[in-house]
Amino acid sequence: MGQITESRRRQIQRKGRIMRLMTGDKSKSVSLMGYAPPPTVATIDATLPVQAFIAQILNDELSAAGYGPPLKGDRLFDGVRDYTLTDASPVYDGADLCGWTLITAGGT
Repeated sequence: MGQITESRRRQIQRKGRIMRLMTGDKSKSVSLMGYAPPPTVATIDATLPVQAFIAQILNDELSAAGYGPPLKGDRLFDGVRDYTLTDASPVYDGADLCGWTLITAGGT
């Protein structure tokens, strides 16, 4: 594992919490550790009624559960909050896929 992977793993383990990711058709679900960084001034838009929720996850938990790449329409559960994925951006450590940045909407 590279330095980016190890740094990301430490941050998620130290600051993260258990979340659940579920496919849009509800056929697969995985509990994993995710980290939701606090919003910054640049990501807060007071004109929008609902802000995007961004979570960082590791790819090894998805792979171990046989969950494919996160896709638009998948659901992310953070405690009692239910979010719908609008985008998932891969994070690489060199040529190796080490994690995902999940961008969601909702929060019902």
